[in-house]
Order: sequence, then structure tokens, then C-alpha cells
Amino acid sequence: MIAYHLALLTTFLLGVFILIGVLISYFFKKSEKIVLFSIGLAFGVIVMIIFTDLLPEIIECIPLSRMYIPIISVIIGLLILRILDNFVPDHENSEKKDNLIHIGVMSSIALGLHNIIEGMAVYSSMLSSTKLGLALTLGVGFHNIPLGIVIGGAFYQSNNDKYKSILNILIVSLTTFIGGLIMFMLNINELSPTIEGVLLSITLGMLLFIVVDELLPKVIKNKKNKALISGIITGVIILLISMIW
Repeated sequence: MIAYHLALLTTFLLGVFILIGVLISYFFKKSEKIVLFSIGLAFGVIVMIIFTDLLPEIIECIPLSRMYIPIISVIIGLLILRILDNFVPDHENSEKKDNLIHIGVMSSIALGLHNIIEGMAVYSSMLSSTKLGLALTLGVGFHNIPLGIVIGGAFYQSNNDKYKSILNILIVSLTTFIGGLIMFMLNINELSPTIEGVLLSITLGMLLFIVVDELLPKVIKNKKNKALISGIITGVIILLISMIW
């Protein structure tokens, strides 16, 4: 029973890495350059997650002969966020600060699901091998720092209200623990590859929606802005660094 509690505790500690990223984002003062930097950072981080994290894992979970499963799941993910998009505040407001709130909420939904799946993976890894589980915890943990920067930056740069933002961020930081808790409560030691592939594909669809519908138009509009370009490059670099762990 101790092993199960340790695995669950590990998924809870993963949220700390998200909070570290949030704290880093709070060191920056609100300005037009930082807003564009945050948008660029979100674009770089999410695109890297899609190509270096989600796609390889989906291909590993589901064989090419059954690729129709992830394709349908991606479409479902796109439709889910398309529907939710209409209920998120500031949907049609063109001001950059309101756009950041919108991006922050939508990113939180998609990345929250992503973290739930990662929490499940870390939980099952800890049960199979403590050494493997701790290694995966470090990898996912350092991977979560840039996610915290993106979400924290989006909320804080948009409204400058630390207390209101921290509530949203705390919910996201608990998503890995929720993933572990689901496994613990249902007494599941490991997800089947097909179920994991479907969940990851739905997440991929959500992130594609954020990139194409929310971020890409802003990137194209400000493509010559140095702050935005710096944000994209920074996002790519920190994701590459997090992969080393």
C-alpha cells in the first residue's frame, strides 16, 4: 500500500513544477513587449509539445494500421474546444490583454487534460519501477515548468491580478495529481495503449485548435516583432532543455 501512496504523492509533487514556472512568469512587469513575448512563448511551447511529445507517443500507442482512431480522436478534440470556445469570456474582444485571458483559459483546459494523462503515466511507472518512475517524474516535472510560464504569463500579464490568477493556476497544477488519483481510486495500475492513444489524440486536437485559431493569427500579424520572435525561440529552447531531463 505504501507504493500506491508514494506513486500518488509523486503525481501531486509534479504540480510544484508548474508553480515554479508561474513564479518565473511573475518576475516580468506587464508591458506590450511582454504580452507579445508571452504569445510567442505559448506558440513555441505548444508547437514543440505537439511534435516532440504528443505525436511520437500517439504513434507508439496506436499502430499505423489503426490510424483512423487517433484521427477521429483529434477531430473530437478540435470540436470540443471549438464548442467550449464560445463560452469562454472575451471570446470576441480584440484587445491583447483580453486575448491573453482567452488563450490562458483555453490553454489551461487542453494542457490540464494533457497533465491528467501524464499523471496517470507517472503513477503507473512508479508502481512498476521506482527508479523509472522517479526519472519520468523529473522529465515531466521540468517539462511542466514552461507550461507554468505560459499559463501564468497569460493570466497575470492580462489582468495583473495575482490572487485571481493563482486560483486558475492552482487548478491546473493539480491536474497531474487528479490523473494519479483516478488511477488510485479505480485501482488501475496501467492504462491500455489504445485508451492512452485516444486521450493523447484528443489533447492534440485541442492544442491544434489553440495554435491555429488563437495563436497563429497573432504570430502572423506581429511576425516582425522582436519580442514575439524571442518568445517563440525561448519556448522552443526551454522545451528542448526539458526533454534532456
